[in-house]
Amino acid sequence: QVQLVESGGGLVQPGGSLRLSCAASGSFFRINTMAWYRQAPGKQRDLVASITSGSITNYADSVKGRFTISRDDAKNTVYLQIDSLKPEDTAVYYCNADLVLAMGYKSRELWGQGTLVTVSS
Repeated sequence: QVQLVESGGGLVQPGGSLRLSCAASGSFFRINTMAWYRQAPGKQRDLVASITSGSITNYADSVKGRFTISRDDAKNTVYLQIDSLKPEDTAVYYCNADLVLAMGYKSRELWGQGTLVTVSS
């Protein structure tokens, strides 16, 4: 069974940094776009950053210049480097991937279980 497993969340002080990781495991043919979303308490889940298979990146305006998304296709892993953290970055961060399970099959969307990032002094 294909799954996404996130790691790297935690409690950090304002101005600090974190690096989130998300690894895809199981059997699949190809990973297309990978992305990070976040959901703060009482709010909807929003796109933070995405990266295509050609490494084209896209960021939400609120995180530009502070967050960096990258991927290592050899490890089937996407990363989110988060710098200059602010209290409003507190949220559960979810990994998302558009996967092709086998050649000739349509892609499907997969979500990780989420990792909590808390920014507080």
